[in-house]
Amino acid sequence: MKFIYFLNNKLLQPYLNTFSGLSKEVWWLSLITLINRAGTMVIPFLSLYLNKSLDFSLSDVGMIMSAFGAGSVVGSWLGGKLTDKIGYYKVMVISLVLSGLLFIGLQFISTYYGIMLGIFLLLAVADMFRPAMFVALSAYSKPENKTRSVTLIRLAINLGFSAGPAIGGLIIATLGYGGLFWVDGITCIAAGFLLLKVLNPKTAKVQDNIVSQNPKSAYKDGKYIIFLVAMVLFSIAFLQYFSTMPLYYKDVHVLSEFKIGLLMGMNGLLIAVFEMPLVKWLESPKYTKTGLVAFGAVLTLISFIVLNVTAWVGVLVIGMLFMTIGEMIAFPFSNAFALKRAKQGNQGEYMALYSMAFAIAHIFGHNSGMHMVELVGFTNTWYIVSLVMVICIAILLMLKRKMRFQKIEE
Repeated sequence: MKFIYFLNNKLLQPYLNTFSGLSKEVWWLSLITLINRAGTMVIPFLSLYLNKSLDFSLSDVGMIMSAFGAGSVVGSWLGGKLTDKIGYYKVMVISLVLSGLLFIGLQFISTYYGIMLGIFLLLAVADMFRPAMFVALSAYSKPENKTRSVTLIRLAINLGFSAGPAIGGLIIATLGYGGLFWVDGITCIAAGFLLLKVLNPKTAKVQDNIVSQNPKSAYKDGKYIIFLVAMVLFSIAFLQYFSTMPLYYKDVHVLSEFKIGLLMGMNGLLIAVFEMPLVKWLESPKYTKTGLVAFGAVLTLISFIVLNVTAWVGVLVIGMLFMTIGEMIAFPFSNAFALKRAKQGNQGEYMALYSMAFAIAHIFGHNSGMHMVELVGFTNTWYIVSLVMVICIAILLMLKRKMRFQKIEE
């Protein structure tokens, strides 16, 4: 009984308390995001589908994946523009339903240029959702809860990405790739109809109605642009953990696919369990958001440096731990910084640029990492990535100092 009391009062209840105070609309938005992310299960299998089922060469697959990234950039930009013009609610519904139809239609295209155009259009429509979702999140959250609301959305995204590939593999084994496209499409459309039902403007309660009389263009916000440059650099380095790092695990440390899966799965598990309590603990006036993002970047930098310190296989776990903690700090507070900055201008435009920073990193991050490994090897690649992180940290600290000098606490 003492153990049960300890488990409930000392561990479970404090953990659950970190989720308290969030509006029901934020919870609905998180559920819709979870369905949407789990529904995009075709994405992890896309290169395999193109290479094995449609017999495209690896260079063709690389070009198609570049179209994937370009579509993401265009979608993020377009989503921000439309959000400022017609509102986040309509943009989210249009994005979910249309992307569902495009997922279903993509399976019927088999030509190289047709697939390239189809994937570009699919991502352009699907990623309209992101800036609109961030603006909705800001509206449905009280000012003091915005960072934790972002963290809940990140939890939904991580759970969706964790469940998606597993479900996708099962669907491919039983129904083939055609079934995967159908399920992807249907889940996106279902998420759209759920959004229509539970977040209709007539019933949803807005917690923070932000109206700017003289909206500022995000493109003219110098400090915000500097911040986004740092986030592009951070993301290029961070993405190495999902492209070049698995190759490093296999080629240098000779890990099996199962062990690589466990190591990568540790990232999602730690985020699911610890990110919300960590964010709640760090939400304090004594910490600035730029300072916390810089600290997260420092931990991510260490995760790359330790890989070159020793050949001991245990360093892989240490590196993953540093990266995961860095991610848990940097991403929620960078998002919160963007949301707060967006209050003074066109919210959709601000959040579109924030989403585009990650889309741009996707275009360059994977390719640059693969080329560096091929040209200079893994050891030198980690040194180069570490240098990128040093520049990122320097930019963030410069921005923090500049804002403190001007007495802007962000």
